[in-house]
Amino acid sequence: MAELDTIVATLPDRLRLMVLLATWCAMRYGEIAELRRKDINVPASQVRITRSVSFLPGGTKVGPPKTKAGTRRVAIPPHIMDTVQHHLEAHVLPGANALLFPSDAGAHLHESVLYRHWDRARRAAGRPDLRFHDLRHTGATLAAQAGATTAELQARLGHATSDAAMIYQHAARQRDQLLAENLSRLASEQAEPRAR
Repeated sequence: MAELDTIVATLPDRLRLMVLLATWCAMRYGEIAELRRKDINVPASQVRITRSVSFLPGGTKVGPPKTKAGTRRVAIPPHIMDTVQHHLEAHVLPGANALLFPSDAGAHLHESVLYRHWDRARRAAGRPDLRFHDLRHTGATLAAQAGATTAELQARLGHATSDAAMIYQHAARQRDQLLAENLSRLASEQAEPRAR
């Protein structure tokens, strides 16, 4: 979380929500770059994912998400809703079709433009190895640690099969084992002073 906080704080204000959506909603870059004002339901705290943008040598191509299951609604965690609201007010033009993260020219924000800022932010966090897509994996693992079932992870991530969701649940189980070991270590440290 400290690394994430550093990354967000280092990025320009107009790009911060991209990182938060990638992490806390486990979204792909193409899904985020194609988001429009109409896709954010503030009262319901939801983001609707129905399209994705691909960057090709000849230009951009907007189409459906990576898989059929990729079309989905994802609940936005309450702790980032203030940032969502701020972003909509400060950085998104009026109109339902306004891009949430436009380039300076008003088109889709190419990943290479983001990476100019991303590189500085990840280095500030001491994570020069971190790819933007790794945030999606972080989000999936966090959701598993928060108790998401395989079906819930599959729906949240937009996966067509449960195979990928199982990876994150396995990571959460490994983390649970580590937590259990840490709890035992704490218990033994607490008992030692009493034994003296």
